Formats: sequence, structure tokens, C-alpha cells
Amino acid sequence: MQYVRLGATGLKVSRLALGCMSFGEPERGNHQWTLAEAEARPLFQQALDAGINFLDTANVYSDGTSEEIVGKLLKEHGRRDEIVLATKVFGRMNASPNGAGLSRKAILSEVDNSLRRLGTDYIDLYQTHFWDSETPIEETLEALNDVVKAGKVRYIGASNMYAWQFATAIQISKRNNWAAFASMQLHLNLIYREEEREMLPLCRAEGIGVMTFSPLARGILTKGSGSQSKRAETDNVTGRFYEKAAAADRVVVDEVAKIAVERGLPQAQIALAWVLQKQGVTCPIIGATKPSHLQDAVGSLAVKLTDDEIQRLEAPYVPHDVVGLM
Repeated sequence: MQYVRLGATGLKVSRLALGCMSFGEPERGNHQWTLAEAEARPLFQQALDAGINFLDTANVYSDGTSEEIVGKLLKEHGRRDEIVLATKVFGRMNASPNGAGLSRKAILSEVDNSLRRLGTDYIDLYQTHFWDSETPIEETLEALNDVVKAGKVRYIGASNMYAWQFATAIQISKRNNWAAFASMQLHLNLIYREEEREMLPLCRAEGIGVMTFSPLARGILTKGSGSQSKRAETDNVTGRFYEKAAAADRVVVDEVAKIAVERGLPQAQIALAWVLQKQGVTCPIIGATKPSHLQDAVGSLAVKLTDDEIQRLEAPYVPHDVVGLM
């Protein structure tokens, strides 16, 4: 495993992060394809055995059961200080008027709820999951600073916002000498590259670490046109993210398949190698539900694409509508 600093911080994280949205009680929340505790345990151990020290989840995943499962598995592991544990706040956790968002009340309540579910007394990286247009950003940033000062959180990060919003938040934090953002979690893969326009350059300029979710486009980049899976059949996000540009994206997927055949490698390794070689990317987040998913991800670390291969993979791309932001 390779390890790198998270942005301009001294924190070292594995070049791959384990995406724990894959863990959760299937009957809870929005994802029927998630793995319950017994199914998650061998994948969790496989990731640790491979040297992955970076785990990413969120309070809202599977109605809190993702955090609960991660907490139980971490306790079994017994070496909490060796793990960089990341979670997020924003999603609706109860039906009350203050049961979602990034108000001071929500953040101070939800950080304690996440700590309880995770069974730990600190969170390494606490991330805003989305931009809260109903709460003044100053209120959010001061609350995040306070949970850092209280020792409940080591670093703060963000996810799912426009570059202008993130730039605004960064400058307000600097002006008030509040805790600085260490990371941005964004959507990036060979068939969705809109974050290359503004967010990635901003993060490079500000020394912000970049975690990329859906690096395989929720499996689209790994399969032929007729392939299916339980996740693809039941997931409520894949169609919303990728259906509109599916015809144009197929040209990119076909090029991934050609290079994979030429190299004698799985398509997943070609697609992940592209993300890993993107300037400014700290690590892709691997949402594994099978041992082979982790095996392919670890194998991708040794794959170096040539300039010609990168040009072939990037040339067919067409602009996409921005998705996933609020």
C-alpha cells in the first residue's frame, strides 16, 4: 500500500479509501444492496490486511447502521489509532425541524450521535455532506471549529458543493482563524469529469486533499453493456447520475475495455489507474461489496497508464450536466 499526506496536513492516508456506504442494514435507509455486519466483516478485514487505513462513511448511510457496523468492526480490530476514520454530517436523521442540515444545533448533536454509533471518542475527518443553503456558512464553520477545539474531531472536510461555495468557506475560515478544511470529497471518474473545470484546480491551489467517490461510476466502467448486478438493479442513484449521457459514455467505457484487453487487466484497474494519476487526487474511495473489488483496487496501484492511453480514454468525453449538488 502507498501512503500520502491529506492535502497540506501532516495526516497520512492510504492511497485507497474504503467506502463504507457499502456497509449497512439493507432494510434501513435507501440502499437495498448494502452488506450487513456479518457480510461486511471479511471485506473490512481484507481492506485492513491490504494496508488501507482510511475509512469513509456518513451519519445518514443506511439510517446510521453504516456507522454502527464500522464501529463494531473497528472495536474488533482493536487498533483505533492506526485508522483514519471519516464520516459526514448533513442528511436527515429524524423528522424534527432540526433533524438535518448544518446548523449549529444539528452539528453539535450529530457529532455526538456519530461518536456513539462509531464507538469512539474522536473522528479523524468530519465532513459536511452537502452545502446547506438554509444556514449561514459562518454558523456552520464556527460550529465545526468548536468540535475541533473540543477534541471530538481532528480535521474537517467538505463534499458536494460548487467551487465558488467552497472558495467562500475557505476564505471565511481563514479570516476568522477557524479550523481549516483538509479535504474535499467529489465525484470524479472517466464518464463524469465536470469537477476538473473548477474544483480540482481550486483544491490544488489551496492545498486541499481530494477524495473521489464513484471512481468506477457505480460499476458502469467495469462492465459490458448488458451486464447487471444487484446494486445496479436496486440503486436509486445510478440512473440519476448517468442515464442521461449513457450513449456518449458508452464510447468511453468501450475504450476502457479495449485498453484492458491490450494490457490483460480488469477494466476496473484501468479506470482506477486514471483516477489515481489525475493531478491533485489523494485517493479514490472504493465501495467494495465483493473481495474481487478490493483485489482490483489494490492491483490498480501498480498500473501506470501511458500518455497515449490517457489521451485515448479522455478524448471521447462530452460535457455532462452537473449532478449530485444541492
